[in-house]
Amino acid sequence: MAKKVLYIEDSPIDTRIVKEALEEAGITVEVAATGEEGLRKASQMKPDLILLDLILPDTNGFKLCAEIRREMGLDKTLIIVLGIKDDVDDITKAFTVGADDYIIKPPLPDFLTKKVKLYLGMK
Repeated sequence: MAKKVLYIEDSPIDTRIVKEALEEAGITVEVAATGEEGLRKASQMKPDLILLDLILPDTNGFKLCAEIRREMGLDKTLIIVLGIKDDVDDITKAFTVGADDYIIKPPLPDFLTKKVKLYLGMK
C-alpha cells in the first residue's frame, strides 16, 4: 500500500518544491494551505506522515500539531515540523506539542526526501 504524506504549507513555492521532490521518490503527497484544511484532510485521509509549516494564515503549527495529536486516529501519525528558525525554544516547543522531528526551512530536497523515506520505512 502506498504511503501517504500530508503537507500543510501556505507558500506555493515551498509546496511545489517539496511536493515534486517527494513525488519523484514515489511518495503520494496531499497538500493543505491552511490549518483548518490540514486538520480536515488529516482526519479524512489518515496520512502516514504530516509535514507541518509553523506559520499558517489561520493558526500556528504548534497549535495545529497539538490538535492533530488529540484527533482520533491521528495519534500515531508522524509529524515533521518545518520551521524557518533554528531557535532552541521553537524546536523544544515543537517536540513538546507532539512533533517527531524538526527540520529547518528551506530543507534541501534530497535531505527531506531521505528523511521522509526513512520515517515511512521506505528504502
